[in-house]
Amino acid sequence: MPIFYECDRCTACCRWPGEVRLTDTELTVISNYLGLTEAAFIEKFTRLNRQRTGLTVAEQPGGACVFLDGENCRVQPVKPQQCRDFPNLWNFPGFEKLCRARPIELGVSEWRNRILNATGRPPPPGSFAET
Repeated sequence: MPIFYECDRCTACCRWPGEVRLTDTELTVISNYLGLTEAAFIEKFTRLNRQRTGLTVAEQPGGACVFLDGENCRVQPVKPQQCRDFPNLWNFPGFEKLCRARPIELGVSEWRNRILNATGRPPPPGSFAET
């Protein structure tokens, strides 16, 4: 049976270092949400990725996401797809030790529906429910 991880917004995933990639569309949506021009948003909240091929969300000292404000995400309604996909469509070995998302065993149809609701898109081909 597929397992869906129900997020309780513990913000643990927002606290560890790593690159959160931004698409051009996400950059526009988030800058509009914050009431900034794209240029001001880029200057204040992004940095060049390691490969120097695109932008990522900047980090606070210590590695936390620049949008983490205490226990809240300043851009929660418009957060990047990479953030929406965690931990159901991507994660890493041992993530459960840091993340408090509650694992729920579901039937394939309900799993697909929850993935769609959580991420805004259906599970990609080759994911558990597609096999």
